[in-house]
Amino acid sequence: MVGVEIDMVVNDSLKALELYENIFDIKRVEVSNFPRGENEVVFTLYDVRFHMLDENPEFHLIAPKPDDPKTSWVNVRVPDIKETYAKAMDLGCTEVQPVTEISDYGVSNAIFMDPFGYIWMLHQVHKEVSHKERIQLWEEKRKN
Repeated sequence: MVGVEIDMVVNDSLKALELYENIFDIKRVEVSNFPRGENEVVFTLYDVRFHMLDENPEFHLIAPKPDDPKTSWVNVRVPDIKETYAKAMDLGCTEVQPVTEISDYGVSNAIFMDPFGYIWMLHQVHKEVSHKERIQLWEEKRKN
């Protein structure tokens, strides 16, 4: 068996799962129900496998903190960015970048930090713009 999953350490994986289920269309794969510090959760989001573990310093599992987020993020392409972003804001996430339309590139994006210290970027594609076209647009902007 082969595959790839994104692993995350959070202070409470059961609470994090509940939050993510209220923002995204999450499918549970495995969820334990032990005391906090011993739980793990496996879920899929648009066919990508995530594995969350409770913070447990004894096993060197240290979660990011809201005032010390890490420099990686999860980029999720969503069907309705405004709806998804509103859910995140309503559920206590912190705005990093509001929904921003980048019409030349055919996308809107937004960024938020969840209460567990993770950064999430949302993308909605309004029209396909090829890589070649994006490079040309960038080169034109660099000249100006």
